[in-house]
Amino acid sequence: MTEEQSRRKRDAGQSDCLSFTINIWRQQGLNDKGHMVSYPLKRVRPEMSFLEMLDVLNGELERKGEELPISFDSDCREGICGMCGLVINGVAHGPGHGTTTCQLYMRSFADGATITIEPWRAAAFPVIKDLVVDRSAFDRIIQAGGYASVNSGSAPDANSMLVSQELASEAFDAAACIGCGACVASCKNASAMLFVSAKVKHLNILPQGQPERHKRTAAMVEAMQQEGFGNCTNEYECEAVCPKEIAVEHISFLNREYLKAKVAGK
Repeated sequence: MTEEQSRRKRDAGQSDCLSFTINIWRQQGLNDKGHMVSYPLKRVRPEMSFLEMLDVLNGELERKGEELPISFDSDCREGICGMCGLVINGVAHGPGHGTTTCQLYMRSFADGATITIEPWRAAAFPVIKDLVVDRSAFDRIIQAGGYASVNSGSAPDANSMLVSQELASEAFDAAACIGCGACVASCKNASAMLFVSAKVKHLNILPQGQPERHKRTAAMVEAMQQEGFGNCTNEYECEAVCPKEIAVEHISFLNREYLKAKVAGK
């Protein structure tokens, strides 16, 4: 709704609230067969976040006593944790660019629109209930090597370990990945290469990550394969929906690192 439309509604004594038809995936359990359910929803303020809209919908369902509330993940609601992953109108995290679902606002949708909401779709992310998926596969990949195990002692003095500005910037860019899984949900192969490449790169290019560089790379890639994620075929959907705008160039880095690790016999 534009500001001019809002002004006209106020002049006519009408509310600025929006109305939507919400098509949402309902699934009661891991082994149940899910289905889409449609709900009409009125009195949605334009400044509401997408998750606040779902809170309002759950409130109406509870008051009517018709169905159990819709289950969905959330935590910080500040675009940091990545828990809020939803596929909205076929796009991971919805129509916003470089943002998470919790930072998407209802003014992004036209009044009277139909909004379709689904969970991440990937065999490695089984649906637990409604919009909640099990993303523990990412945790197991991190456990395979996404850390530096050397005893580094206390914090070093400033500038005692020199890192170039270029490397520091690259590491920070990769470390921005919040592990939300949008890259997997958007990829036709359900590939986790963007996630793994970001986690590998931010450690592999820094001095602290050098001792376990080859071992880390091989272990994390092989853990990814064991979890059942697909391969990258350079479709670039992952980069397009990543809320932290992680670049696909990291995947090229990961491929090179994995080849080096195999040559080194790790």
